[in-house]
Amino acid sequence: MRKTITAYVAQDNPSDRDWLELERLARVEVSSEEEALPVEAALLPRRGSGWRAAKAGAQTIRLVFDAPQRLRQIWLVFSEAEKERTQEFVLRWSPDGGASFQEILRQQWTFSPPETTREIEDYRVDLAGVTVLELSIVPDISGGEARASLEQLRLA
Repeated sequence: MRKTITAYVAQDNPSDRDWLELERLARVEVSSEEEALPVEAALLPRRGSGWRAAKAGAQTIRLVFDAPQRLRQIWLVFSEAEKERTQEFVLRWSPDGGASFQEILRQQWTFSPPETTREIEDYRVDLAGVTVLELSIVPDISGGEARASLEQLRLA
């Protein structure tokens, strides 16, 4: 039997990346937020335990960049420790300040606490001239009273 021992190559860890400094490069628009869990807690490193909507139903987080950006990686972390639900989110980007959008992806995920409580998505992209990045979340596609939440959003 032929055998080769290879060195373990770890996946990029979010803390090891050169993430964009969103507080310096963009303003954020959010459809709602719980006072104790503001959107900055999901967008900025070491700012807390993430964002949560103030009300049930579909929510939108939009990053409006001061100058066009090139995006190569989008890192998202969602968590739900309380209620079983199927969430759908859509990522879109705009090259023209939000006049038009192109869909990057649409994803559904079922949370089933206590076993399945966390969704981590790591997307490699090559988007040039991004002026707006929009994340839309439907927290429960069955129409329940769940509130959208986002633990982390990082861009590189």
